[in-house]
Amino acid sequence: MKIAFTTAAKTFDGELDGRFGRSPGFLIVDTATSQLQFIDNQQSLDSAQGAGIQAAQIVARAGAEAVVTRHCGPKAYKVLQAASIKVFNTDLPTVDAALKAIEDGTLQPASSADVEGHWV
Repeated sequence: MKIAFTTAAKTFDGELDGRFGRSPGFLIVDTATSQLQFIDNQQSLDSAQGAGIQAAQIVARAGAEAVVTRHCGPKAYKVLQAASIKVFNTDLPTVDAALKAIEDGTLQPASSADVEGHWV
């Protein structure tokens, strides 16, 4: 499974970013091969609005099947859900800790956005 983690780091010990759409980037981990790919999210960071939607499109194009972040808003969640991408919200500090929680089944997919949209 390919999992996108919100982070500025390119390694497993990177800190998870608090915001999905405004994350500096995404570390894509392929759990089948242990390959890592970092995708810069500067395009979304520079957006006045719609950052979550753009970020969701970025991870969907990367082939992610899941996203791990601290928080995900309603518009981004809707796009991810439409692309059949699971969202995992967590307060775990690092990519590695969150990955282990998914692998051992202690981190469960979210059933909805966990924050309100900024433009409602």
